[in-house]
Amino acid sequence: MTNSRDRSPTRTTGGGGGGGGGTTTAMRVIVPLQGVVQGRGGLFLGSVIPCALFYFWQLYLKRNRSSSSSSSSNSGDNNNDESNASERTHLPEVSSGSGLHRVHSRILLSPKGGTGQCQVSARANAIVSKQIDGSPYYVGLKRASEDGYDELSNPDGVIQLGLAENKLSLDLVHEWLEENVSRWMMTTQDSHISRIATYQPFGGLLELKVAVAGFMSQAVEGSVSFSPSQMVLTGGATPALEILSFCLADPGNAFLVPSPYYPDLDRDVKWRTGVEIIPVPCRSADNFNLSIDALDRAFNQAKKRGLKVRGIIISNPSNPVGNMFSRETLYNLLDFATEKNIHVISNEILAGSTYGSEEFVSIAEIIDSEDFDRNRVHIVYSLSTDLSLPGYGVGVINSCNENVLAAVKKLTRFSSVSTLTQHLLIQMLSDAKFVQQFIKKNRERLRRMSSLFVSGLKQLGIECTKGSGGFYCWADMSRLIRSYNEKGEIELWDNLLNVAKVNAIPGSSCHCVEPGWFRLCFTTLSEKDISTVMQRIQKVLEVRKSLS
Repeated sequence: MTNSRDRSPTRTTGGGGGGGGGTTTAMRVIVPLQGVVQGRGGLFLGSVIPCALFYFWQLYLKRNRSSSSSSSSNSGDNNNDESNASERTHLPEVSSGSGLHRVHSRILLSPKGGTGQCQVSARANAIVSKQIDGSPYYVGLKRASEDGYDELSNPDGVIQLGLAENKLSLDLVHEWLEENVSRWMMTTQDSHISRIATYQPFGGLLELKVAVAGFMSQAVEGSVSFSPSQMVLTGGATPALEILSFCLADPGNAFLVPSPYYPDLDRDVKWRTGVEIIPVPCRSADNFNLSIDALDRAFNQAKKRGLKVRGIIISNPSNPVGNMFSRETLYNLLDFATEKNIHVISNEILAGSTYGSEEFVSIAEIIDSEDFDRNRVHIVYSLSTDLSLPGYGVGVINSCNENVLAAVKKLTRFSSVSTLTQHLLIQMLSDAKFVQQFIKKNRERLRRMSSLFVSGLKQLGIECTKGSGGFYCWADMSRLIRSYNEKGEIELWDNLLNVAKVNAIPGSSCHCVEPGWFRLCFTTLSEKDISTVMQRIQKVLEVRKSLS
């Protein structure tokens, strides 16, 4: 078809009488018809009908050419020479012939319904069809975003306790940026501009990896050292988790995840990889700590369902509970992973945001101290949380597995950190005094806010689990729900959002098996906001009591 289209203009313009273009056009319509008719009516019909159509086509073109020539002769100047007259008759012939060929061939040969809407992929439709927008987690976030509380401009707005974001130490970051960014930009030489404005390694600059490794070691209080050569930088912790899931599991495989776990993990791990998550229930009687027996039961149940388990994903400190994995639990976890020959992904994005009496133990410290297979252990870290920079989007994958690192480095081309951001963070993390003060003051502020917030809830008769890390508390509101099930929990969530105008995350959104638990983030508040929150929750308590 392509060659035929390329030859058509040559034949049309080459003929002096203009018949070649019409013949070629006619044959373009007739030949496909001949194939259609011949396939159904046999050789006779396949020859006679196309020939008859060809004859009528030629007659039609001849009449059109005659009327066109006569019109051109009458309107032209009689004194023009013969060549000019021939040129006038020929030029409209080319235009008419070309236009006729395009229009008729498309009308006769285009499939019906060709003007319908273009379809997206089945994968995109599957994501669009997921009914996440109606879940309490996303409904609450949207309400707080559209009608957010502000003491002066919107005092009746929704108070955001559903977003795990640390605003307590933003002033420290702001001060550093104010003092250093202008000077850094002014002293940047032309030779350095090329390093900022041109392509750089997708997996991150070596200087930033070195700086991040030092910051991570300080975050875990020097208990372990991290090697820059085993690091790959990504555009946040979410891409880091997705990339690792892609590298460690195939579509239809599964990861075991202790529950409750934070609501976005389903989206982060499952949506594009096709990997499944199998929740491993943890209970309040054990302060929601992971039980190896529960892990083993979940593994065996997955096996019975025909699911191949490729790994375990843990959050340390836990999100949403705020507790931390003990040294003994981590040893048992690695023994279990070795026995089942599966991977372990340890999400340690809040390692520098611990503040309680519990000891934080990185899984990197465990594999350094014992003869475990390091190739099955992978750590996710993020500056977005521990450095209060979620808008910068800087995640870290730390792994000893060379095959995983090789794949991750190639996949980060789809989720790399901007070069300008990397150079800015190199300067920030190289400021040893700032880093030390930030970690210290941030922990002090987290400890104080946690104490004030949990005490305020306790005065209302609401108890929380003992948490030592993160930006939230895990509150037991089960005595406030009318029916001890998910329906009763959602009813309480609705009262909190619409009566008290407080956005909290219900435990069912975190796959908690016990109804009545809520995650409340206190790092989005100021200290004076705490009393406002407690007053609003008190309204719900009074409403619930009056109805009971």
